[in-house]
Amino acid sequence: QVQLVESGGGLVQAGGSLRLSCAASGRTFSVYRMAWFRQAPGKEREFVATRLWDYLNTYYADSVKGRFTISRDGAQTTGYLQMNSLKPEDTAVYYCAATSSRGPYNSETTYDYWGQGTQVTVSS
Repeated sequence: QVQLVESGGGLVQAGGSLRLSCAASGRTFSVYRMAWFRQAPGKEREFVATRLWDYLNTYYADSVKGRFTISRDGAQTTGYLQMNSLKPEDTAVYYCAATSSRGPYNSETTYDYWGQGTQVTVSS
């Protein structure tokens, strides 16, 4: 089992920045890929960004490309999502996810482990 705990959400004005953290524990040696998803009120959860756990191989949703950066602290089992130039439409609960699977990186069903989510609110 892998446990994931997100932190770093909050309220920020449009154009501002936030960095989300995802602390992983447990059988992290089994993790192949980590990702961030988000869910806005009244909408389905959507893919945001992903990378391989051990290699810098990243993919982003078109809506965040050039503004968000996914990373991982190699010395620690912590992943990050740096969010710059935030827009009101980025308002959502952000979830960290991890998997040992080689399934589609942008599909929720690929991921075995999920955090509890952290709220990001961007005011206009």
